[in-house]
Amino acid sequence: MELFDYDGELRRHNPVFRAAAGVRPGERVLDIGCGTGQTSREAARAAVGGEVLGVDITPAMLDQAERAEVLPHLTFQLADAQTHPFPPGRFDLAISRFGTMFFADPVAAFTNIARALRQSARLVLLVWQGYDRNAWATEILPVLGAGPFLGSPGPFSLAEPEVTEKILTAAGFADIRFDEVDEPVYYGPDSAAALDNLLRLSYFRINLAALADAAAERARARLLAVLAAHETGDGVWFGSRAWIVTARRSGQPV
Repeated sequence: MELFDYDGELRRHNPVFRAAAGVRPGERVLDIGCGTGQTSREAARAAVGGEVLGVDITPAMLDQAERAEVLPHLTFQLADAQTHPFPPGRFDLAISRFGTMFFADPVAAFTNIARALRQSARLVLLVWQGYDRNAWATEILPVLGAGPFLGSPGPFSLAEPEVTEKILTAAGFADIRFDEVDEPVYYGPDSAAALDNLLRLSYFRINLAALADAAAERARARLLAVLAAHETGDGVWFGSRAWIVTARRSGQPV
């Protein structure tokens, strides 16, 4: 089955994230939750003379990443960033585009990431703001009777700056900053294509499969109607809010 198109979904977010990351020639970059590798490839093009390692826990995504454009000094690895033994002090920059909200133990995970960074190395994350600030969540998830995925792990686990700052500080980061990103997400050129795209997500397939046939058809029809209400001449878009989180690896041992 085809993968959900995360790169298409985040087409408005990606330029903002790329600019915030500001990858420089010669840098060693760790891309956490790299998915199908778009952000890793962009980092590799910018880090001329350096290196980029993209890690993810989903084999199918990494398989697609490895079959895409081959670039010098770019490698991918199946690894959980919470526990993987990265070489200590190896990287100048760690980046993640919506790939750090699902750690079972976020302090342990970011501590492990901090160990992989040299002193004063940069951390740049893109994470969702709260459930209530994201129309893709408030309008789509209830169609399947889904909850708001609050708490950790979950898509909104780093939504509150106070919580995230405490996590990062405990993990060995300093100079923590939050900048708002107000860009919509994209699901497809029309409502039918958007529905097909969303049903590539295992969560949606599992929830529909749990329903009786008639109830599943009603849920599909309701979801299609929600998507159609957001259809424009330029595709199906939903409002969303995110944070660019930046920090530096502090000089304290971790």
